[in-house]
Amino acid sequence: MPSLAPRPDLDSLPKYVPGRTIEGAIKLASNEVPGGPLPSVQAAITAAVTGVNRYPDNGSQALRERLSRRLDVPAERLAIGCGSVSLCQQMIQALCGPGDEVLFGWRSFEAYPIVVQVALATGVKVPLTPEHGLDLDAMLARITDRTKLVFVCNPNNPTGTVLHRDEIERFLEAVPPHVLVVLDEAYKEFVTDPEVPDGVEFTRTHSNVAVLRTFSKAYGLAGLRVGYAVAPEPIAQALQQVYVAFSVNSIAQVAAIASLDAEDELLARCREIISERTRVRDALLEMGYEIPPTQANFVWFPLGERTAAFAEHMLDRKLIVRPFPGEGARVTIGTPEENDLMLAAAKEFQAI
Repeated sequence: MPSLAPRPDLDSLPKYVPGRTIEGAIKLASNEVPGGPLPSVQAAITAAVTGVNRYPDNGSQALRERLSRRLDVPAERLAIGCGSVSLCQQMIQALCGPGDEVLFGWRSFEAYPIVVQVALATGVKVPLTPEHGLDLDAMLARITDRTKLVFVCNPNNPTGTVLHRDEIERFLEAVPPHVLVVLDEAYKEFVTDPEVPDGVEFTRTHSNVAVLRTFSKAYGLAGLRVGYAVAPEPIAQALQQVYVAFSVNSIAQVAAIASLDAEDELLARCREIISERTRVRDALLEMGYEIPPTQANFVWFPLGERTAAFAEHMLDRKLIVRPFPGEGARVTIGTPEENDLMLAAAKEFQAI
């Protein structure tokens, strides 16, 4: 009699590697913002605690209605998920069956190949350009009759590079209508380049475009896990069908609404991070590092085989960064004091 065992293909499943947390060390590995929830959001969270004996609204109706007004899209075209990564998985579950293909640049968000394989679909990795950006021409060339979904991470994680409006428009015009293009905009609030479009624009003009956003980054709610999708109505409905019931808790829903109501405070904090991003990249370029232009809240060190040594050097100085061995390291923008310590350590490493 065969023994009880999990799916054999799980042995080959890529492992999601979260940023490490070490007591006493400065964590610059997970693209969190250093300030935490805004004060008004903290107050809303505290008030919401008294209702946690009740199940949350499974449809996140109040949040969807607030987003509908904020984005000027019908609530029926909005879906809420347990962070944008959960929505990535829901997208694949809703659209793909065994053997269907999902395209994405590589390297890009490391959850893509994991959620694809879990859903028994086939992931197709398309190499980045020499400038560390997504190669839309190469991605277009890899689309087949089996392709159901394409992830376009803009800004791209972990490189921080972006695609401009004209590039995306040309790509969307060439993508077959049976393929859903998912614009993953987890770092949208940090974008200052006027040529980088708001992906929601394309959902108004194309029936095969969806956009993902998250409250984990700029909004400081990474620990509460809430994100949203703007999608064609049939796709939004399908996302709800594969949604794990009650997975977006009531405190997360309240905090997300309060964050949307505190937009002025949010944008002021984002401007501080953007200013630090510029200062950090300029300093690293002056040291002689190759740091691609970034529109996210992190910088990318394409260090190749020196990546592991760089990460260990940083850890020795109580700084936790996110290494991708053999490729590069991603370093989150922290407070000015944290960034100064990282820059000092980076200068030391460059001299080794």
